Amino acid sequence: MDNLNLRKKIISIYIFLTICILAFSFHFNEILFYPENLNIIKGENKNLDISFPFSLDYNDNESIVQTIYNEGSKSYNLNGIETSESQLQLKLLGLIPLKDVNLNVIERPSLIPGGNAIGVRLNTRGVLVVAITDVIDIHGTRSSPAKDAGLKIGDCIIAINDEKIVSAEQVVEILNRIKDDEIRIRILRNNAEFETKAKSIQCLQDNSYRLGVWVRDKTTGIGTLTYINPSNKTFGALGHGITDIDTSKLLTVEDGMIMDAKVSDVTEGKKGVPGEIKGVFYRTDEVIGVIKINDEFGIYGNLEDDYLKNNEIKLIPIGFKEEVTEGRAYILTTIENNTIEKFEINIENIEKHDKANAKSMIIKITDPNLLEKTGGIVQGMSGSPIIQNGKLIGAVTHVFINDPTKGYGLFIEWMLEQEDKL
Repeated sequence: MDNLNLRKKIISIYIFLTICILAFSFHFNEILFYPENLNIIKGENKNLDISFPFSLDYNDNESIVQTIYNEGSKSYNLNGIETSESQLQLKLLGLIPLKDVNLNVIERPSLIPGGNAIGVRLNTRGVLVVAITDVIDIHGTRSSPAKDAGLKIGDCIIAINDEKIVSAEQVVEILNRIKDDEIRIRILRNNAEFETKAKSIQCLQDNSYRLGVWVRDKTTGIGTLTYINPSNKTFGALGHGITDIDTSKLLTVEDGMIMDAKVSDVTEGKKGVPGEIKGVFYRTDEVIGVIKINDEFGIYGNLEDDYLKNNEIKLIPIGFKEEVTEGRAYILTTIENNTIEKFEINIENIEKHDKANAKSMIIKITDPNLLEKTGGIVQGMSGSPIIQNGKLIGAVTHVFINDPTKGYGLFIEWMLEQEDKL
């Protein structure tokens, strides 16, 4: 009998919880996708919309935040007192832990917004394999030493016989120096290194020795500077990584630089055909910064001291992802000569991601002047800073191919996280 009663109680509790979850399914989904990290600015209030059957366990955080539960709005108001770190816990019915949230009380960072066109020169680590072909030797036999050795498009050749590879010309020189002897090739593939062996073939066409690979060692292009962080003399740009045009692989960085660029022409974007900003590098001897990182969220590096000294500094505070709202904003970008201009946009949707994602929000160009000149977002505008309510909140990253007036933006908060890799 006791077992029967216990079973009934368990079933009743289960049914009750199920009803609660179903009744608040929308809010439940919001709780599950609540950010893992929550930033609160010292001296500022943050409102957390958390209502029944969910609650916030914050008792251990009273030393760094003052927490008030507003019965009328069924929400929590947190006021940052001291800069420090702690943890909150979201619970169901005050009993069942659902999610831990890292709480950070910080001073609001300020950055120098970019918007200026930059020239980008990136040297890869080793040389990138962009094609694998057959070679016809002096006897008329067709084969591919590279394919036989297991090389693939997208691989980086970083060493041959323990000799570090820095250029495509160096590969040619080594092969013709070693000739018929077997070589050891060090490969970087998907961030993992391994070694393979091969023998080059004397080519019938010109008697040179070849492996049957096409390689590339550098890339150049035009983009937009997103921000400068004067506190640690770093920069961020583009909002997306630099990939090889043939392989679409993210390029590994050996070294690189950014410098001033002057916009020379703009190809208007149309449905199905992305537009493009064309420009030229100038003052190539005056480097803005040195590229250290190329990842899916942009390029990052260290700023040259002279650039800060010789340019006017105008700091603006950043806005965190939870402060971004749908509605009006503007971007800073350069579409003529080297003049930074402000253009209105509308943030149409804010994507819910629990970790960094280059498609953080959907934006739409609404400024008639920009639409007339470019048709919307074009290649080269990636990295253009997004400003809302006087705060730097993100950067333009991608354009919608079928609608150049729309594209994606990346939260500035997630761009700053990449600086930890420097």
